[in-house]
Amino acid sequence: MDDATTSNDIRLREGASIAQRLVMAGFAAAVALCFTPGLFTHETLEVIISVVALLLGAVFVGAVMLAPAVVWIITPDEILIGQQRPFGRLRTRIVTRDDITGLQVPGGKTAKARFQLAFTLASGERLTSPPISDVTHVRETVARIAAQFDVPDVDAPVNPLDASNPEMHLGEPVEPFSVRDIRIAALIVVALSAAPYAYRLWRGLPPSLVDIMLLPLGAIAAFAVHRYANLVTGAFWIIRQGDIHVERLWGDGTPRADHIEGRDVKAITVERRGRSEDEHCIVVIRLQSGHRFRSPRIGSRLEARAVGAEIVRRLGIAPENNQI
Repeated sequence: MDDATTSNDIRLREGASIAQRLVMAGFAAAVALCFTPGLFTHETLEVIISVVALLLGAVFVGAVMLAPAVVWIITPDEILIGQQRPFGRLRTRIVTRDDITGLQVPGGKTAKARFQLAFTLASGERLTSPPISDVTHVRETVARIAAQFDVPDVDAPVNPLDASNPEMHLGEPVEPFSVRDIRIAALIVVALSAAPYAYRLWRGLPPSLVDIMLLPLGAIAAFAVHRYANLVTGAFWIIRQGDIHVERLWGDGTPRADHIEGRDVKAITVERRGRSEDEHCIVVIRLQSGHRFRSPRIGSRLEARAVGAEIVRRLGIAPENNQI
């Protein structure tokens, strides 16, 4: 469910599917089990580390599997809230129009373009909804809800991805790392690669082949950090009517700008960049030339699809090239 519906209802959802929960829980369990051999050693420190790792893994698995799935259905007269934990009963609640006295739209703590509805009830209770998935129409959605519940003085949220903006911004303006920070990072890489070699010499042990091989590898890695560190600063997309302006940095910190127009696009898709579809989805544009542009992280698959649909509209991308 999402907030783009064919009726007057607005639907918001939060919570991973059972399949996603099993994947995350299985990954956490596998990592925790890697520390199991430490339980059978005679080193106190290794036993403590293994026990702590297993406990943290169990807590994470439990939190993932027991987190509730929440659905809000906002109608013109009331809000129906449904909450269900895996293997548990569905709990429902109805909030009527007369119960609502205030509405705020706080932004996300980790993502600037993630917004939730915070209702204040007559009893003083505060209810916070799941995130609004159509991040390109947040102002319109908020204005509609405020009007149907007759809530005055609702501040329009500052949304860099709203379709009402002449320019939509994805990511943050890129800035090169300072020379001092790059040098410190390179020195840390060198120190880490030399640490095993120095430790063996300090203990009076002969260095192993791996310890010796780490020295030149550390020097190569330090050179790569010094030369190409600015390549990891990401990209800043400015989405306008008719084109996308992409700002990036070369390895030496000099700016680089690219322009994408609708006629250059061979395919536009939404992809997952990470383990979770709730946090790590991006828009990928492949040009006729074969060059790929990956957007900064957007959020959930629904949020990324909303941004991708607005890009298709603004650039006039042909239907056969739209794979969102």
